[in-house]
Amino acid sequence: MEEKACPIENTCSFRDVAPIMMDLPYPPMEVSRKNLSHANLLSVDYCGAVSELSTIARYINNENRISCVNCSVAKTILGIAIAEMMHLQKLGEMIVLLGGNIDFVAKYQDNRRRMWTPQYLTLPEQLKAMLLADMEGEKKAIEQYTMHMHMIDDPCVNATLARIIKDEEYHIMILQTLLNED
Repeated sequence: MEEKACPIENTCSFRDVAPIMMDLPYPPMEVSRKNLSHANLLSVDYCGAVSELSTIARYINNENRISCVNCSVAKTILGIAIAEMMHLQKLGEMIVLLGGNIDFVAKYQDNRRRMWTPQYLTLPEQLKAMLLADMEGEKKAIEQYTMHMHMIDDPCVNATLARIIKDEEYHIMILQTLLNED
């Protein structure tokens, strides 16, 4: 049987895509002491409605939908997604160091528990709306991280959250630049 060539091809190459993040080191991955309530707060940042997991899923979805139309924007979106994956990894590591569990369940202070769901995602169709939703997601993440830093009395954890916030602020700037180019 003869193989037929695929008639439609995505020529956007992602081979050279790197994480888009501030050129600053992250603090050492350490915590002052085990603290399950701090781990639970971070579980919301890990996999809640406003979380790194939700952000990654939204960025990858957007990148997939625009890669055949606008390769340079798709590459930028993927670079931001890769940085968000690194944030997810760091949050997971801190949750474990704090004595928590990585189970894709956000553990809220009022004892509610919610497993991550794609229902958390807003997936606009148009590029401008995608970029605006991405910027809004970054702003909400910064607000949530800032709130959690006020609730967490561990300088080691807070140093990592402050460093993640710097990336999120940088992402807003990049997204705003993309929006202005559109």
